[in-house]
Amino acid sequence: MKMIYTSYINSFRGLSKEVWWLALITLINRAGTMVIPFLSLYLTKDLGFTLENVGVIMTCFGLGSLAGSWLGGKLTDLYGYYKVMFVSLLLTGILFIWIQVLESFVAICGGIFILMVIADAFRPATYVALTAYSKQENSTRSVTLIRLAINLGFSAGPALGGIVIASVGYFGLFWIDGITCILAAILLIFVLHPKKAREIVVQKNENPRSAYRDGPYLLFIGAMILFGFIFVQYFSTVPLYYSGERSLSELQIGLLLALNGFLIFAFEMPLIKYMESRVFSKITNMILGLVLTILSFFMLNIGSWAGSLVIGMILMTLGEMIAFPFSSAFAMDRSRRGKQGEYMALYNIAFSISHVFAHNSGMISIANLGFEATWYGAAIVGLLGIVLLLGLKNLMQPKQT
Repeated sequence: MKMIYTSYINSFRGLSKEVWWLALITLINRAGTMVIPFLSLYLTKDLGFTLENVGVIMTCFGLGSLAGSWLGGKLTDLYGYYKVMFVSLLLTGILFIWIQVLESFVAICGGIFILMVIADAFRPATYVALTAYSKQENSTRSVTLIRLAINLGFSAGPALGGIVIASVGYFGLFWIDGITCILAAILLIFVLHPKKAREIVVQKNENPRSAYRDGPYLLFIGAMILFGFIFVQYFSTVPLYYSGERSLSELQIGLLLALNGFLIFAFEMPLIKYMESRVFSKITNMILGLVLTILSFFMLNIGSWAGSLVIGMILMTLGEMIAFPFSSAFAMDRSRRGKQGEYMALYNIAFSISHVFAHNSGMISIANLGFEATWYGAAIVGLLGIVLLLGLKNLMQPKQT
């Protein structure tokens, strides 16, 4: 037992204090983003929108995320990651509090779009901050620590969100989200201000190339779009499946989603440290992550046994635990050859594109074909992502990154 504990603690060693502060800020911010997993339920149950309406709103969510990721990358290259992170956190907090007063379909579409533009400008800036604060050999674990903070907050968020909904209603979620974002912005001033934070010296690229002219990177981005397409279903269509087909309450759905965050908190860092010591490349590990995620959708179609939902969540979590850290590290390493904000923005744009098409497609598929066919369709999309990654691996065979 002592050996396991020591191994777990050692998996965190070697990371800079700035990476730890960035993780704490992310934790505070993410702990409040409990609206997102319940957004589709809020729109259908509280506001009475149809599945098609929700699909359009979630498309606006994705378009805002896409625009915000692009804008965040541009602004980060122009003004630096610190200013972008601070303004994004502060304005996101204000917008979360404001958006709860919107009720009409058009107003919510516009409000969600604006919110995501501001909120997702934070993401490429965070990754560029990681490249500044972490050594290249620690990049995967640095990303994993940030994900640990995200999922620790996410594990508490849905469970707390279910309690808040049951006690005071959905409006309480928006207040908590807003206040936590503002608190994260305040903490950022004290611990990561450029005058106080200390960047790790890395070799600068004197002739940075555009991410949009990097062929292998664009192939990688295509694979991430497809992976994101099936992954985001767990935060829009899958909760509807839990509620409509399996008759789970909001609290039960929150606890099931919290299992995802708990598993990541307990096992992701040791798992990544172990996998880094193996001979497999980042691309191979990403393929493994997609395989596990695909298997999770097959579990959703296995009878009515409640345990299949838990097993499916575990498989999806394992896939996420492997695919995201290694894909993020691949993107960060690749970004050192060019405009870092642009590279990391494009990585985030991949998942934003998924949001644009995946939610709406999932809702339409459920409305016309049902849940079972939708889950099999998601598996096929995941297989296409694996094909692209195999092509990328073959293309980069000499380097095996």
